[in-house]
Amino acid sequence: MSTVTDTRTFNLADTPLREVNRALHQDDVAGSIAISNPRGAHSVAAGVNAPVEITIEGHVGYYAAGMNQQASITIAGNAGVGVAENMMSGRVHVRGNASQSAGATAHGGLLVIDGDAAARCGISMKGVDIVVGGSIGHMSAFMAQAGRLVVRGDAGDALGDSIYEARLYVKGQVASLGADCVAKEMRQEHHDELRELLDAAGYPEDDTSDYTRYGSARQLYHFKTDNLSAY
Repeated sequence: MSTVTDTRTFNLADTPLREVNRALHQDDVAGSIAISNPRGAHSVAAGVNAPVEITIEGHVGYYAAGMNQQASITIAGNAGVGVAENMMSGRVHVRGNASQSAGATAHGGLLVIDGDAAARCGISMKGVDIVVGGSIGHMSAFMAQAGRLVVRGDAGDALGDSIYEARLYVKGQVASLGADCVAKEMRQEHHDELRELLDAAGYPEDDTSDYTRYGSARQLYHFKTDNLSAY
């Protein structure tokens, strides 16, 4: 296979997804790639490990752009469960809405969702940055260990349940907070990092003063003898 230097186009209406993903996994893949007619296929552009630019022209199913490393992937439509799941680096941009578990267990990179994200957005996130243009569903950032989650809309019930050291920024209303998740002071360092995230995601017009920061109260970290009967 020759090195890709110009835009390369795959049409999933006539090319099997397995063949497309195999091409994206070649050591010499490079340049820009367009994938048309995804028609809700699962695992589109999963496991890419190269600094390529990929545009998926339509809606995708489960685990699109999962395990991404280095690539910049744009989904011009909605995404199913687990978009950018276990992403390590790079950028994934969903132009529409995302289903459950967006960015689950992701270690790094930036996930941008222009619309809404359903339940468990950022579940067990481990270092990824997630910016959601709309609202998120219940149990989002459950057991979030590291990274930042920015929500320009509202958040559902049990936000940040059992959270570790991830930082959450929400502009709208929060239905309820999960166990050990509390509102925290917005110091200058938090305004600065939020400004950086909003700019990177394409929202330079937002005022960081409109956001509330949430994080761990750190009460679940320690064993307490008063709670011995619960163990």
